[in-house]
Amino acid sequence: MRVETGRILRILAETYPDAQCALVHETPFELLVATILSAQCTDERVNLITPRLFPRYGTPERMLSLTEDELADLIRDCGLFRAKARNILGTCQALVARHAGQVPRRMEDLVALPGVGRKTANVVLANAFGVPAIAVDTHVFRVARRLGLATGDTPEKVESELRRRIPRRSWSGAHHWLIWHGRRICHARRPQCPVCPLRDCCLGYRTGTVGQT
Repeated sequence: MRVETGRILRILAETYPDAQCALVHETPFELLVATILSAQCTDERVNLITPRLFPRYGTPERMLSLTEDELADLIRDCGLFRAKARNILGTCQALVARHAGQVPRRMEDLVALPGVGRKTANVVLANAFGVPAIAVDTHVFRVARRLGLATGDTPEKVESELRRRIPRRSWSGAHHWLIWHGRRICHARRPQCPVCPLRDCCLGYRTGTVGQT
């Protein structure tokens, strides 16, 4: 069954014209930290944590004035807060030692930082530096597979498929559109298929498997 990629992207763009990164940030460093915090944690909760963190510790150098326990206490209401505190401070040390305190603009440099994988790196590249990128989080992974845009069983495989299928100029936009669609309509447990604007071109809906993926 043919997947209508162009039609899917057009409908998503029309449905979510204001889609953008939900993590509140002002600098690449703030976005990097916020994205590390967002692992297994909602963006809404992260946005409650960062206002008490960034005004005083909004640079790698200032963040390094905190001990691991002090940082963990500041982010305690975020899941995996101890591991995240350790990774954030390790990342700050690496930024100061290797990149003069600046967030690097290359994928290979970003994923070399503690706690930074391809998803986090892609978020930073797309939203902080305007580099076309597709970050595959749980929403993108689920929605892309349901629509038939990807079949991979890992985020890395799904990212590779989406990069091949979607025009490069639309990578960053598609990332946000798929996230917003996953949050608003294509929910994990109860997708709202009757009101979905993509119903007629969704492979999962047409094959009756949308609730099983």
